Amino acid sequence: MKYQAGMYLSALLLCGAARAYAADAVCEVSTPTASFSVPHVSQTPELNTDPHSATWARAASAWITKDCTHKIDYPKLKTEVKGFWTDSDLYLLFICPYTELNLWLPADNSKDRLKLWDRDVVEFFLGDDWTNIKRYREFEIAPTGDWVDLAIDLSKESYDAKWDSGYQKLGRIDEKSHVWYAATRVPLKSVSEQKVQPGTKWRANLYRIDGLGEDPQRHFLCWQPTCVVNRDPNHVPEHFGTLVFTK
Repeated sequence: MKYQAGMYLSALLLCGAARAYAADAVCEVSTPTASFSVPHVSQTPELNTDPHSATWARAASAWITKDCTHKIDYPKLKTEVKGFWTDSDLYLLFICPYTELNLWLPADNSKDRLKLWDRDVVEFFLGDDWTNIKRYREFEIAPTGDWVDLAIDLSKESYDAKWDSGYQKLGRIDEKSHVWYAATRVPLKSVSEQKVQPGTKWRANLYRIDGLGEDPQRHFLCWQPTCVVNRDPNHVPEHFGTLVFTK
């Protein structure tokens, strides 16, 4: 019995080690990377956070389910992102199921709020420069509607929070359904000086950060996993996906 018990314990330890290895296994980026095609809408609808409203009736959807770095899925946090564009703006709506919220309080929507990434937040990075891929724009929205936008130039290690995109943003928490929403309308001209038309492609990634505690206990989700270690898993422009503007 002692021998059998020892074998059983060894097997448990091996299984536990295998599970730990699997949880820590770093993902690999495959090509082509993720692509999100958003349709054109002729009018400029009012921004809202109701996914069933007429505003979002023609929107396309993408999903954020995977860890940014490891081979992990988060089915309970599966986040839908609805999107479309008009002649002047890009519209996005994030639909975020949650278990428990981690918020900066009290909320203050009157100005940029830095360090939103230390609490629950959605982020999206957009860039039109396919030559200097280290230049792009960063946008963040919290469940409370708190926000920050930044002009990024990694080649200069510049994260300019003084830049103002003029984007509209809304946050809403549905405590009964345990879902929070973030909606935004981003002026196309804040990302690109070039006219956007059907067929235009931007480099992009979509993110969600969720959970309590320090970073190792939190969840870092990417639409297009970046699969890097020992660096910020979000600011990896060489592994961004593509946002495609369609008819």
